Amino acid sequence: MAAGATIHTFDVTLADVDRGVYESFALRVARHPSETDAFMVTRLLAYCLEYEEGIAFTEGVAAKDEPAVLVRDLTGSILAWIEVGAPDAARLHHGSKLAERVAVYTHRNPGPVAAVWAGKKIHRADEIALHSFEPGFIDDLVGALDRRNTVTVSITERRLYVELNGTTAESEVITQTAV
Repeated sequence: MAAGATIHTFDVTLADVDRGVYESFALRVARHPSETDAFMVTRLLAYCLEYEEGIAFTEGVAAKDEPAVLVRDLTGSILAWIEVGAPDAARLHHGSKLAERVAVYTHRNPGPVAAVWAGKKIHRADEIALHSFEPGFIDDLVGALDRRNTVTVSITERRLYVELNGTTAESEVITQTAV
């Protein structure tokens, strides 16, 4: 955990109808001083949308050689490299060579995020999924954020429904390829 990090706790109830995942779990999320609330909320949503056995947060923006979220199998091999925000092409290239699958979740406009990668060397770039949300969705959730949080996340037909501390918001999970 980075020095000066703010700890947020989340009691999560997850119902991902699309994948048949129904879980309840508690998360402690360390928000690095340079990390925005929007980035942290996106990181939390990426964790929920990618939830499977072996998933874990890394040190987030403080991690130099790891993405925000990793999925490992029981042998320690990296199954999924999950970036948040607007990672550079070199990070995606590196992650794509290490992991079976790479995904990016952004709280920003996905057009400019993907445009930066155009023409850059990225291993298996056509297999990297770039996920984003409808305008205002992340901002609505950030407005409800507290240090201790109760969150319900439901996904059905790639539509995301979130209740965070009594505030509800919904968005399509918009997916495109990185290039």
